[in-house]
Amino acid sequence: MHEAPRRAECQPFAARLSGTQREVGHPQRVGTNTGSHPTWEVPGPARHALLATTVGHVLPAVARTAQRLGLTVTGSPVLLDVRDPRGGHGLELLLQRLARELTQAETEAVRVVADPPAGGPELTARLLCAPTLAVELARRGITVEVGELAEAELFAVYQPIVSLADRSVVAHEALLRGLVDGREVRGGDLFFVAESAGWLHRLDRIGRESAIAGAASWLGDDDLFVNIAPAAIHRPQVCLAGTERAAHDAGVPGGQLVFEVVESHAISDRGHLLSILEHFRSLGWRVALDDVGAGWSSRSLLAAVRPDVVKLDKRLVQELPDDGARTVLRALVELAHSLGAVVVAEGVETEQLADEVTALGADLGQGWLFGRPERRLPVEEPESRFQPVTAGRR
Repeated sequence: MHEAPRRAECQPFAARLSGTQREVGHPQRVGTNTGSHPTWEVPGPARHALLATTVGHVLPAVARTAQRLGLTVTGSPVLLDVRDPRGGHGLELLLQRLARELTQAETEAVRVVADPPAGGPELTARLLCAPTLAVELARRGITVEVGELAEAELFAVYQPIVSLADRSVVAHEALLRGLVDGREVRGGDLFFVAESAGWLHRLDRIGRESAIAGAASWLGDDDLFVNIAPAAIHRPQVCLAGTERAAHDAGVPGGQLVFEVVESHAISDRGHLLSILEHFRSLGWRVALDDVGAGWSSRSLLAAVRPDVVKLDKRLVQELPDDGARTVLRALVELAHSLGAVVVAEGVETEQLADEVTALGADLGQGWLFGRPERRLPVEEPESRFQPVTAGRR
């Protein structure tokens, strides 16, 4: 289940920073599950901004708001130059007003450059790579709690997956978590902030690599399930190179890695997804389709993706023993098995549910009945008990 993210409250995160831009966090350390502090570029107060859009009505509205706040405004209907004579406070107020006054579609149609260089190639590059106003508002903590990601210590937790036949643990799913001032932040909130701030590709990579590195010392022969966001992978051969290195460095065989794609993410660009999964399989990695449920797309997706593992939507599983849910789940299990896939029932929290999904033919189970997600520290290698034979010793 995806948790609803919280909106930003009180003072914008960027207002607590000094300078024009701050790198928040610490250099990323991926290699164990002791936690990492990646560095995120969070904008600081700005005195000058350029805003551009081809949507004709937006910038005149922005200009009127900026003038009411005492800012200096010049430009045209497609390019606006806004300067703050008060050292940045007025421009910060403008951004807060725009977050309330503009629609989401309007903020996504505007590009913004804060404190642009005077000119030349650097200005051209900044303009071409400028984030949308929606992303700028998120990075400044105006529309999301960016501090939940920017200040977080990131680490993986692992939930066991068991064989329903004998309850033995056969796999673990890795889930990303953050820790801010002693408070744990769930993965749903972390990824919401990252997607809003244009950092999804980076957080997804950190999640994949930390999941593998954190399990290296204790995984043994069990499988490791790792979540991916297809939108974060632009070109598989390039974007997954770090994940491939992490698996090699951790000594985890490709056959033990199972990469999960949520059904709703798989629908958005099926062609791109299939190219990613093809690359996974070329490396010996397996594929799981997550949250498979009663939606119209489930059957066509299963046939197109032909996953190695099908994970049943826990919301549907938890409707059991409802007859309608039982009928849908039985059909999904039969289809998955006909495609050669292993079936995992998620959300199993009671013995009754375990009995129900077992009767329906599910192979594996996951849920609080079998174990909650937990952080696991690296297992120290035992000292060798081998004693060399020395002279005089028989």
